[in-house]
Amino acid sequence: MSKQVTIIGSGFSGLSAACYLAREGFGVTVLEKHDRVGGRARQFEAQGFAFDMGPSWYWMPDIFESFFADFGKKVSDYYELERLSPSYRVFYPDGPVDIPSDMNELYALFERMEKGSAEKLRQFLKEAEYKYEVGMHDLVYRPGISIMEFMDARFLKGLFKLDVLTSMSKHIRRFFSNPRLIQLLEFPVLFLGALPQNTPALYSLMNYADMVGGTWYPKGGMVKIVEAMHQLAMELGVKFIFNADVSKISVENKKATVLKTDIDHNGFDALVSSADYRHTDKVLLDPAYSNYSDSYWESRKMAPSSLIFYLGVNKKIDGLLHHNLFFDEDFDAHAKEIYSTPQWPAKPLFYVSCPSKTDPLTAPEGKENLFILIPIAPNLEDDKATNDHYFDLVIKRIERFTGVPFKEEVIYRRDFATRDFITEYNSFKGNAYGLANTLSQTAILKPALKNKNVKNLFYTGQLTVPGPGVPPSLISGKLVAEQVKAYLSVH
Repeated sequence: MSKQVTIIGSGFSGLSAACYLAREGFGVTVLEKHDRVGGRARQFEAQGFAFDMGPSWYWMPDIFESFFADFGKKVSDYYELERLSPSYRVFYPDGPVDIPSDMNELYALFERMEKGSAEKLRQFLKEAEYKYEVGMHDLVYRPGISIMEFMDARFLKGLFKLDVLTSMSKHIRRFFSNPRLIQLLEFPVLFLGALPQNTPALYSLMNYADMVGGTWYPKGGMVKIVEAMHQLAMELGVKFIFNADVSKISVENKKATVLKTDIDHNGFDALVSSADYRHTDKVLLDPAYSNYSDSYWESRKMAPSSLIFYLGVNKKIDGLLHHNLFFDEDFDAHAKEIYSTPQWPAKPLFYVSCPSKTDPLTAPEGKENLFILIPIAPNLEDDKATNDHYFDLVIKRIERFTGVPFKEEVIYRRDFATRDFITEYNSFKGNAYGLANTLSQTAILKPALKNKNVKNLFYTGQLTVPGPGVPPSLISGKLVAEQVKAYLSVH
């Protein structure tokens, strides 16, 4: 009989780990607390609207292709991709600017906004391309177990080109001075969990992913990725058990032996948790078996949480694209309210996804599907009065810029904030995006893939290597599968 591996959670990292382990011939069982796969990337339907609950940006298509290629498959075997053009719309105080998908048009846009910046953008993206190739096709595939992983010639030779000791803020300002261009280039790191001045310039690789790699949409929604991975896992023989909320991991002789759900689950040789790392470490395990202390977790710098509104609107809203960034207020002030002086923001920036602009199946005919997200500091108290305040605030700003009054046409509304991230995902401090990607929380300085006190327990997902985001989660699943395979080969 093949050795058995149990995985807690069926988010992207859990599904990835399940596929890689099943490919190696292990018997794999996935326990999922909800009634369907996907974790944060689940989809729900209400009144004819289909809402992706979490990730909505499809960047780095090469990483998805690489994942499916590992199983002799292609993305197109499972879902259809469409490149969005324009990529997205940015609302500045005096009106919107569309970010073209065509590079020549993008260079021309930069040149109009700041003379001489087209050539500077070419140089900026050339450097970012190197970081992307090394970062996303090399560094992220290192499991972060030993500093020796980073002692090879290629990494050391390219260390300065990677700009790991320079901040994004300083790096961008080397090239550009126009505040709007700076905001445009800094926005991807707003979700990495730190101010641009505290984020390594290595992450300009995100700008390369954005502008060169492009913004894509899987027809049917981001849930199509989840469904594809689920189908692949089933083809590989993975077993799924739903509505299985793990409340405790029992350990004997330094091995995880039993998972407490409504019924006990046992008989596994190795255990992988793709649930929230801190929840697994400090709640599911007895203190003697935790990987890290309470003080360690409290000292971690977390990425933002979010206040999200899922809205069904009984009319079309001209003036919005599929992706929309509202930069009509002070970028730095909001960033400081997230990271420096955590508090509910006075005048937040926010993001609006309107997938019904691209995909008519996400909303009934003549209606609009809106996903509105305000990044906020983690661990804030939220309540209905707070939600209502920000709902009114963002709707007024959308109405002002689009010229379309629609507040009275909202026929469906669901709010999702800090306490929901905790309830739904056991998310530490209600974070939405994992650990902040600061230099002190990178690679070997992230929480480890393996538990040092429980021989057969491993971790995957956004709080461990390589970090937050959908592509890194796919890679995290692959990395942990390699560690489990190595462990089971000798035990």
